Amino acid sequence: MSAELLINVTPSESRVALIENGILQEIHVERHTKRGLVGNIYRGRVSRVLPGMQAAFVDIGLEKAAFLHASDIVLHSELEGEVTASQIEKQDIRELVRDGQDIVVQVVKDPIGTKGARLTTDITIPSRYLVFMPSVGHVGVSQRIEDEQERERLKDLVQQYCDDNGGFILRTAAEGVNEQELSQDAAFLKRLWNKIQSRLKKNKNHVLYEDLPLARRVVRDFVGTELDRIRIDSNLTFQELQHFTKEYVPELHKKLEYYRGERPIFDLYDVENEAQRALERRVDLKSGGYLIIDQTEAMTTIDINTGAFVGHRNLEETIFNTNIEATLAIARQLRLRNLGGMILIDFIDMTEPDHKRRVLHSLEMATNKDRAKINIHGFTALGLIEMTRKRTRESLEHILCGECPVCKGRGSIKTIETICFEVMREIVRVNRAYDADKFVVYASPAVAEALLGEESHMLAELEVFVSKQIKVQTEPLYNQDKYDVVMM
Repeated sequence: MSAELLINVTPSESRVALIENGILQEIHVERHTKRGLVGNIYRGRVSRVLPGMQAAFVDIGLEKAAFLHASDIVLHSELEGEVTASQIEKQDIRELVRDGQDIVVQVVKDPIGTKGARLTTDITIPSRYLVFMPSVGHVGVSQRIEDEQERERLKDLVQQYCDDNGGFILRTAAEGVNEQELSQDAAFLKRLWNKIQSRLKKNKNHVLYEDLPLARRVVRDFVGTELDRIRIDSNLTFQELQHFTKEYVPELHKKLEYYRGERPIFDLYDVENEAQRALERRVDLKSGGYLIIDQTEAMTTIDINTGAFVGHRNLEETIFNTNIEATLAIARQLRLRNLGGMILIDFIDMTEPDHKRRVLHSLEMATNKDRAKINIHGFTALGLIEMTRKRTRESLEHILCGECPVCKGRGSIKTIETICFEVMREIVRVNRAYDADKFVVYASPAVAEALLGEESHMLAELEVFVSKQIKVQTEPLYNQDKYDVVMM
């Protein structure tokens, strides 16, 4: 399998596309004025404790207060002393934090919609091979390193770097790495943590540590992934990544390429059009079937339909083949759209238990490449598949799109006929409440046209009913569902 990263940088934003076998699989966008907060470490102040929710709101200098749940408070050194083990076991938020308390926290989820950032006191700082954990003194190993001998070797090597300041988790990329490289990583992370502690003592700013900008962060996180090349269309970013990879990710240093082509870099694999299609509800399958993806604040739902696919054998085989094809498309869309949280999948109903088992297995295999943590809980009693995908940063839709000013996020607007009937009811209401000689209705072009056209007979009957003249005036700037009834 061939894979490469395309990095597009402009003065206002950075974008990174992961291409596998010529097909866009992931796209990451970071606006320079709205950088993501995940991984950032802050000096926060508890602004309000909520015993009923076992949580607290914490001011970290953002517009919205961040959210800290009791389950995310772990044993570690605070600004004002130690949290004891007995307090952790009780998990009563009133015993863990108090109003006005200063606290060191890290963002684990960006603010999404109306929700503020999600925090933890379990600080972790990643590097190329290790993750430093100031709150613990032991060594953990990524579950993706399966060889037991290698796990023990890595544990033994890194254990010597653990002390009262913290411990480490060995990342998947650490497999096969020698002692010198691990030692360098551990030393770098300790220096970084000492710098954070120094900032904590010296100044009163909220921000103690910010995660890397997108280009460097993606390169760091893709260590261990089989990449053929990394192409960058900005000479300045190319030079920055050369220095960064030379020091921290030497195995990727030779794979960097400065892209000098005349065509925009994202035109190489139709990335722009693919990203645009990733914002649409409908995803067509090659067979003629299709997916409908609806993203809400509570969860994401995915519905599968056979569409124009009629198959060649029987209905059950057609349904099964469509569902199998859908599993591959779903796995790609989860990564491409960066969908997280709860996900409900409504596959086309299958009667054969073996078909259900094979569709579930196909979904599990298709999502294996996903770097985000995924839990698939199987079919429910209603025949839906429940799954979760770890959400940290905002989805592609949340980054690129905003609330529709017409429907206000509902996804639908009232029909012209419905608005016409509302206008008529409003005229009757106003006529009963006030004494007027006549009425003028200001409405959008479509509604005004309907009132003067197909609904004109109803308007004429209303004039007789209220014994008043009714005039319709077109207001070009009005949305379809906006109107005004004015007394004259």
